[in-house]
Amino acid sequence: MTTRERASPAPPDRPGVGPVGDPGWVCQRRVILRSWPTKHPGGVVHLGWVCQRLGVFSQPLRVVTVNVNGIRAAVRRGGVPWLVAARPDVLLLQEVRASRDEVTTALRGSPFAEWSVTYAEAAHKGRAGVAVLTVDPPVASAVGFGPSGGSREFDEAGRWVEATVVVGQHRLTFASTYVHAGEAGTPRQAEKYCFLDAITARWALAAERAEHLLVAGDLNVAHREADLKNWKGNVGKSGFLPRERAYFDTWAHDHGVADVHRHLAGPGPGPYTWWSWRGQAFDNDSGWRIDYQLATPRLGEWAVSAWVGRAPSYAERWSDHAPVVVDLRLPSRHAPADQPGTR
Repeated sequence: MTTRERASPAPPDRPGVGPVGDPGWVCQRRVILRSWPTKHPGGVVHLGWVCQRLGVFSQPLRVVTVNVNGIRAAVRRGGVPWLVAARPDVLLLQEVRASRDEVTTALRGSPFAEWSVTYAEAAHKGRAGVAVLTVDPPVASAVGFGPSGGSREFDEAGRWVEATVVVGQHRLTFASTYVHAGEAGTPRQAEKYCFLDAITARWALAAERAEHLLVAGDLNVAHREADLKNWKGNVGKSGFLPRERAYFDTWAHDHGVADVHRHLAGPGPGPYTWWSWRGQAFDNDSGWRIDYQLATPRLGEWAVSAWVGRAPSYAERWSDHAPVVVDLRLPSRHAPADQPGTR
């Protein structure tokens, strides 16, 4: 397995993939693609997506997640060009803070305008909001935990949305989540624990159904000391409370959940994914790793690379969070049949 760590506002093309529009893209099975029109960023289908759809899988499936800190502000700051350059196959957004019409307007003029947007808008205007963007419409979707048999308490919170897609012979469910910030010793912290309990139940259901589930987003918890620069100064504060951190241990122990980014990046410290806008936090890399891509066991095994899209400088930041990018190399259609549970 390899790990890629880049700090570029415009990551280069994937290894082995020619420039956009190159008519000479070839899959492992000698399928030649020439100017195939598509919804994918760049204007033509890139090699990875087509090979995935054909069941050839010569290139990984790329999943990008980022807390945009308000999609309209992220667009103004240059977030869309960065995301287009990253060439995702699945894009998960958190803290969108916009209505569905405002999301459509924000994406207008970009390649993502033609993608399918599975969106959970918060009942409180201008707060939360999570989305999963896919090239094609999902075969199933869910807002909140209620549709999967869990608590309906958060169905209108704009903090959990799922989209299920079929890639080759694999049925994959992607969940975008934005966990509460919380505040130790207050009702806000109790609400955060209730939400984390709901995620625990969703992992249990995924295990029961043998689903391939990837949960990505801003979980507002640093799991270990290596996940934040100033861990000593944050002991006893929300985001680094023992009870919060224990959820990650439970998910891993009871349900085999893989912290894909940490597994590929090594023990740390860092790389971090969030830095305060204030002071010298970004320049001093005094950050937190609170953005994750977590996967059910087998799906986690298919991850081959992970990196954080940290901006080169403070001036080039378009969110207080950095994107987390993971590439998944799915088994080919010639591998043993994969039949996870359906929803």
